[in-house]
Amino acid sequence: MAALPNLEDWITSSNDALNISLVAPTKSGLQSISTFNPRFTYPIFGEEEKIFGYKGLKINLRYRANDMRPHLKVSHTKVFKPQGDAEPDDIVGILQEGNHLPKVAFVKESDFENGSKQLSNDWTPPGTLHDTFDGPDGKYEIWKGNLADPAVKQLNTRVQILIPLFIEGGSYIGQKPDSDSTELDLSDADRWTLFFLYRKDESELDPSKGSYVFVGYSTIYRFYWFQQPTPPASPSDKWELPAGDLDLSQLPCRTRLSQFLILPPFQGKGCGARLYKSIFQHYHKHAQTQEFTVEDPNEAFDDLRDVCDMEYLRTLPEFNSLRVNTDLAIPKSATIPSLIAGGDKVEEIQRNAKIAPRQFSRVLEMHLMSQLPDSVRPSMDLDKDVPVPTAKDKHQQKIWQLIAKQRLYRHNRDALSQLEPEERIEKLEEVLGGVELANSRILALYERASKRSKAASAKRKPEEDGNEAPSKKAKN
Repeated sequence: MAALPNLEDWITSSNDALNISLVAPTKSGLQSISTFNPRFTYPIFGEEEKIFGYKGLKINLRYRANDMRPHLKVSHTKVFKPQGDAEPDDIVGILQEGNHLPKVAFVKESDFENGSKQLSNDWTPPGTLHDTFDGPDGKYEIWKGNLADPAVKQLNTRVQILIPLFIEGGSYIGQKPDSDSTELDLSDADRWTLFFLYRKDESELDPSKGSYVFVGYSTIYRFYWFQQPTPPASPSDKWELPAGDLDLSQLPCRTRLSQFLILPPFQGKGCGARLYKSIFQHYHKHAQTQEFTVEDPNEAFDDLRDVCDMEYLRTLPEFNSLRVNTDLAIPKSATIPSLIAGGDKVEEIQRNAKIAPRQFSRVLEMHLMSQLPDSVRPSMDLDKDVPVPTAKDKHQQKIWQLIAKQRLYRHNRDALSQLEPEERIEKLEEVLGGVELANSRILALYERASKRSKAASAKRKPEEDGNEAPSKKAKN
């Protein structure tokens, strides 16, 4: 009797098996620009992120770097022969049934490669050119389009699988969270705006024309803005119902950033910050947008957002003038007066900035912490020599801590209200310690980003003045 196979030998990590590539057409055929693995595959292959039934398994998902047309190729050296209930996972079937990839991804490899050769050099991303900037490795363009545009919808369908592969808990536009259905509801497509980030390289096929490489993208959703109630106007016979051709896009709205992704090969180059800033600036100028929010950001995006929001707010004189109110004598009992000098302007500054109240409070808290004297300012540098704090320093620190505790209490009011007063104070102190360390880390990131930005500006200035950079001499 033949020995039963060890089933463990037929299990492969789906994270390791799946390789994602960007390829571009050249005179000698398709050339790989970059290859990388996903961070997560559990939304597709299950919580264990395992695939059963193969040895030497390779799942190659190639993307044409400009229009992101995908092609899937599955290969293996051995396949498990079904025994009882044990049979190989149907990889292609899983991807097809889940609507993770469009049908064009499953055509023959030769069709994909021949189609890539026929793509016109005049191709441009869908939508309209929104912004451009110079990066450390070339020129970048941001293109903006509405999901109701068929070309934008097509590109979104091709790249949407990248969201759950790289964003924890990420989902597709139109996916119903409480439904097992794989059908996507795009009935509100006109409310979605997509920003696509591309690097524009020199085309090898035609040097006179540019070649686009997909870098990342972000999706934005528009909610109706429920305005504060106002007293009813006096009755008038002149009032009429709005006409049926009312343009909903002209109504006040809350704009929410829903998805944000920079592909791994382009991370660490400042691309994410440039894309976020461009999007934020667009909606800050957008008359209908009353508030700009972010949906469930992860820690990495939170860091990027905090640094960018801090950078923007510090360009506002009215924000920079906010200070810890050191003239305040803290009473042992009774209502605490305003802890921030100029605090009566905080709400107005927040509204004008169009940053959500909680995010604005967090960034303001970091800004005020950065003003603390070295003797009492929390720092990530444990070896840093700090002076002995004076009574004045400790007083300023105490007021800042009260500002932070007020925000923490408001945010955690329901949970803290269940505790006894002494436990509540102890819990706030514990959480405050974590906030101080987190703020220190963000401020350190901000300082590094500011130095890089200044260095980049200094490098660009000679070019803007018509002078050559020292390292680039003209050829005779």
